[in-house]
Amino acid sequence: MKPVLKLDGCSYEAAKYAVEHWHYSGRMLTSKAVKIGVWENDVFIGCVIFSRGANNHIGRPYALAQTEVCELTRVALTTHQTPVSRIISIAIRLLKSASPGLRLIVSYADEQSQGHHGGVYQSGNWLYVGQSQAQRGVIVNGAGMHKRTASRLFGTIEGLEKSDVLWKHKYLYALDETLRRKLESLRQPYPKRTLANKAT
Repeated sequence: MKPVLKLDGCSYEAAKYAVEHWHYSGRMLTSKAVKIGVWENDVFIGCVIFSRGANNHIGRPYALAQTEVCELTRVALTTHQTPVSRIISIAIRLLKSASPGLRLIVSYADEQSQGHHGGVYQSGNWLYVGQSQAQRGVIVNGAGMHKRTASRLFGTIEGLEKSDVLWKHKYLYALDETLRRKLESLRQPYPKRTLANKAT
């Protein structure tokens, strides 16, 4: 029997619990965010979070203002029955309804450290545009972290160990047909799951 699925806004505390317990980063966002809770049969199973992300110029490559673009920054779920792609699709509909003027969502799949190739985005027909710009991050508690994120959390990156060069698979989801057609020329073939991939 399929579970009864519900998505709705959730509190900061609920989102923080989900991220700290069910997301590989274990870190809640410090920036302003839209937090959408997920329930199956009235049991809280996690959240989907959209925010401005770490990139202060996220809309520039697509000639969009910062207010027209956001990033899907966390999908933090415990054991569940509903496919993640369906949960994300419903979360996007709620986000679009609550955010007039928003035109584009950007998300990343971390193959280097997490084995993610973006299968949930491929299932949702997101546009794959290749790898993000490679850059060197820092090491915090044994894990790689973006320099801007570390600087925002700690006030400085002085003294932190430099990580290997970091990159991620980059996906786009246009919220209107005009932008979707405009971005179509950027489409690249979806990356395939490899034996080294641990998850989607």
